[in-house]
Amino acid sequence: MAEMGSKGVTAGKIASNVQKKLTRAQEKVLQKLGKADETKDEQFEQCVQNFNKQLTEGTRLQKDLRTYLASVKAMHEASKKLNECLQEVYEPDWPGRDEASKIAENNDLLWMDYHQKLVDQALLTMDTYLGQFPDIKSRIAKRGRKLVDYDSARHHYESLQTAKKKDEAKIAKAEEELIKAQKVFEEMNVDLQEELPSLWNSRVGFYVNTFQSIAGLEENFHKEMSKLNQNLNDVLISLEKQHGSNTFTVKAQPSDNAPAKGNKSPSPPPDGSPAATPEIRVNHEPEPAGAATPGAALPKSPSQSSLPAVVVETFSATVNGTVESGSGAGRLDLPPGFMFKVQAQHDYTATDTDELQLKAGDVVLVIPFQNPEEQDEGWLMGVKESDWNQHKELEKCRGVFPENFTERVQ
Repeated sequence: MAEMGSKGVTAGKIASNVQKKLTRAQEKVLQKLGKADETKDEQFEQCVQNFNKQLTEGTRLQKDLRTYLASVKAMHEASKKLNECLQEVYEPDWPGRDEASKIAENNDLLWMDYHQKLVDQALLTMDTYLGQFPDIKSRIAKRGRKLVDYDSARHHYESLQTAKKKDEAKIAKAEEELIKAQKVFEEMNVDLQEELPSLWNSRVGFYVNTFQSIAGLEENFHKEMSKLNQNLNDVLISLEKQHGSNTFTVKAQPSDNAPAKGNKSPSPPPDGSPAATPEIRVNHEPEPAGAATPGAALPKSPSQSSLPAVVVETFSATVNGTVESGSGAGRLDLPPGFMFKVQAQHDYTATDTDELQLKAGDVVLVIPFQNPEEQDEGWLMGVKESDWNQHKELEKCRGVFPENFTERVQ
């Protein structure tokens, strides 16, 4: 019996909600046709316009801030690669090698610290600021529905009062419903009338704090980076002074009878010998016999190799056992156009229908945009690996996501 009673209450509630929707729809039709007056509040409508403007501006700021963070991350990677290149060309016997290595390490740490502080002091604050808008937006919509209920109850009460044949019982019930609808509406209206102006005024302080934080962090970052660059410049000046010029003398190879000097660069052959032109190699590491070196030139035609033409062609398109093609052909387990994989480092809540919803740990297969001109800076196109493995359908599963929320894993 208790179960039946529970079901009865639920069914009654559903019926009541359906009736409310029908009544609201009828009321709105009458208002649009001019057959029923509509309660207006111009001051509140102005507050709603301000709210929508504030939400649009905040959403844009959030997107641009994420693009800025993606740019910082890209600059970090570029700076790191540049320093790695310096370490590779900096010969072991040159003075200042250890100092240059330490500067590169501090450079990397400084970029990481800058990016993390931007996330903590700007992006997370931005997310918190925007986090209050969905609830208020929902309450504004609910207030609109309650206003329609109030107008409908008011019109019903007025029609009963002006009827030729009055029914006092119906009039009393209609009055009771009107008072109830008015109370519900006014409670919501009063709260929003207080909150919306306060939220609108808070934008000034938020913008000031956000951009002050970004400006302060960037200023300190450039100050510290300037010190590192000055230190690196001093190291390079010392190197230049020690060698006296930009031309480095290559010492002669010691003869069999002379003691070795320990120099690492081979001397050139005597003038006029067949080997007078030095050999140029891309890979300076010793190569195991028979190993394919990525820096080595691949055969261009069967006449230049003892391998059959089909083998040469296959080898030219294949490195380390995987086809390196922009379209992803040959990788049947991956979506067309697959480029690389990334893993979400933070949760990301999609704010539009074309975005991916990410949880920390999700693996995403990155694919190119169908129209490269539609790609915004700092955003990638991809499909979650779990969705691809389950559906194998790009149209339903793919979407864009912010690159700085992820880390490349393959």
